[in-house]
Amino acid sequence: MNPLRLVFLGSDAIACPLLDWLAGEGAALATVTAVFTQPDRPAGRGQKVRPNAIKAWALGRGLPVFQPEKLNEEVRATYAALAPEVALVMAYGHILRDDFIGTPRLGTLNLHASILPGYRGASPIQTAIASGETETGVTLMRIVRRLDAGPVADVERVPVAPLDTAMEIEGKLAAACIPLLARALPGLANGSPSFTAQDEAAATYCRRLEKEDGVLDFNAPAAELAARINGLFPWPACSVELNGQPVKLGLADAVEGQRPAGVVMGADAAGLLVGTGRGILRLRRLQRPGGRMLEAVDFLRGFPVPAGTQLASQPMPPLCSTRA
Repeated sequence: MNPLRLVFLGSDAIACPLLDWLAGEGAALATVTAVFTQPDRPAGRGQKVRPNAIKAWALGRGLPVFQPEKLNEEVRATYAALAPEVALVMAYGHILRDDFIGTPRLGTLNLHASILPGYRGASPIQTAIASGETETGVTLMRIVRRLDAGPVADVERVPVAPLDTAMEIEGKLAAACIPLLARALPGLANGSPSFTAQDEAAATYCRRLEKEDGVLDFNAPAAELAARINGLFPWPACSVELNGQPVKLGLADAVEGQRPAGVVMGADAAGLLVGTGRGILRLRRLQRPGGRMLEAVDFLRGFPVPAGTQLASQPMPPLCSTRA
């Protein structure tokens, strides 16, 4: 078959491995003819205005790039003039109107970084890990106007290892998009794959994360705390106050044992040990203000934390709900 004319709509670097595949091996299935992405925004410590990773990818290949603030009728006309046969959306940042959704001849598809109907919404990667899931994935679905509620064509599943953070899982999910699309594109023009409605009764929703989400309640079980630390790294990142300084946490796990909640009991070869409501939380990577994220043994060499130190607990805002 001739390659499908594909317009990509996205704003996050998670899609770059897939776009690289489409520009290489996947070019026999689809040709990216244009990219829609968010306008340039201030980013980084210096808050300099710079292009996002998707725009940089497109410019590097000489593709047209469109960055509308709003998807109005003028933008839709420009979009329609591109004559896309299929549109692919991943982490775009705009809600598409019905006239945009219906423009491509073969429809508008979305790649969502969870196993739907679980973890619809803005932070599926972080929330799945923080919720203790041992498996996540990427779902390919048709877009509808309701949030991540479209019928599903296929899922590529990814295991979550005990010491995976959101950063590692994002990389695994980025790679998982490739076999998922490789299965779907060949039959798209002929009415396959088939699309199945989601089970609305099983839907859960995750919100946009805030810096204030990086707090810990040591009365919770150690396994729950470790999952939250790993899920929220690298952003917004959990932190604790040690020796009067905010210390960022980069990796944790749970071990057996019992000590009073929030009390430091010392360290082993892998981490700083803290009592919780059930089990022992082992803080494996820590970062002091202005420093680098270090393995616990290296961190404690220059930042000793005496046994018996009491860490303050704060209520942990819920990240997920059963209603949008």
